[in-house]
Amino acid sequence: MTRTPQQNAQRHGGAIVDIRSLPQPYLLFLGDVTDPSYAKTAFGLRDWAPERCVAEYRCDGGTVTVGLPTMTVAGARAAGAKAVVIGVANVGGTIPDSWIAPLLDALEAGLDIVSGMHVKLGEIPPLAAASARLGRRLIDVRVPPRSIPIGTGRKRSGKRLLTVGTDCALGKKYTALALTRAFERRGLDVHFRATGQTGILIAGGGIPMDAVISDFEAGAAEMLSPDAAPDHWDVIEGQGSLLHPGYAAVSLGLLHGSQPDVIVGCHAPGRIEMAGTAGYPVPRIEDLLELTLRLGARTNPAIRCAGISLNTAHLADAEAERVIEQEAARLGMPVADPIRGGPAFERLVDACLA
Repeated sequence: MTRTPQQNAQRHGGAIVDIRSLPQPYLLFLGDVTDPSYAKTAFGLRDWAPERCVAEYRCDGGTVTVGLPTMTVAGARAAGAKAVVIGVANVGGTIPDSWIAPLLDALEAGLDIVSGMHVKLGEIPPLAAASARLGRRLIDVRVPPRSIPIGTGRKRSGKRLLTVGTDCALGKKYTALALTRAFERRGLDVHFRATGQTGILIAGGGIPMDAVISDFEAGAAEMLSPDAAPDHWDVIEGQGSLLHPGYAAVSLGLLHGSQPDVIVGCHAPGRIEMAGTAGYPVPRIEDLLELTLRLGARTNPAIRCAGISLNTAHLADAEAERVIEQEAARLGMPVADPIRGGPAFERLVDACLA
């Protein structure tokens, strides 16, 4: 996929930063997290940009691994790493005190730091001081463009697909990336449009939608996916969930601004509670689709659902196949796990393009 410099750039500290120019390869920093769902960035880079990943690093108490060699910051630097990427995101996007010492060690070892957290690296005094003293870079990718317009709802040319989910962290990004590659294999003109820090690091550009002021969410989505040729596809990474009590706002703004012609619903069978919100059950996929189509029709009356993406990573092959077939029969539409691929996924791709 070819991109313009504008498509490959993010605003950083008031200047344009070309994400392709980030210091690579990376040491993936996993902090002291114990819940794999908070390591989406690390897993995403491992799965979709493995050539940029040298090793992983965990703090004391951390139990999450992405399966890369474990190295110290000095060892990773000797192995060729140029930067530490903070590969985890806790609730609130903060950098706890327990991470400061190893991040300072990384700067001392000659590594830059790349972060997609809400808190900015330069706002942490010890890191800012060490960066200035050592001449190392602190790079934040969760910084939206300046001068985002308010959404207009104007119909744009080109075709758009948006992944939507019953919860956070269940496969919206992976589904969008898999569909983008499937479209490419079929010779289509397509771009993956990243809306979160991991997608931005994978794709080389995008807009971190959860860092955009609420009034400008729809405008940011319009900016992310501008007018295009009639046969061009933008596959847009979904965020949050319309039914999540904490993150529905970003999902609605992204839906209205994306004006998707097609949606693909994403769901994790067996998940009981919504991520990070005790007491709120994960909604039924059909409830999400009904709400998404009703709200999405506000800016694109022709919106339709092509099918369902299931995250079956926790299931054995036979059980995953059974669940996929059962849900396809129950819902009357294509259902697949894009990571497993196969005929079910090809049927989902066919439905997206129908």
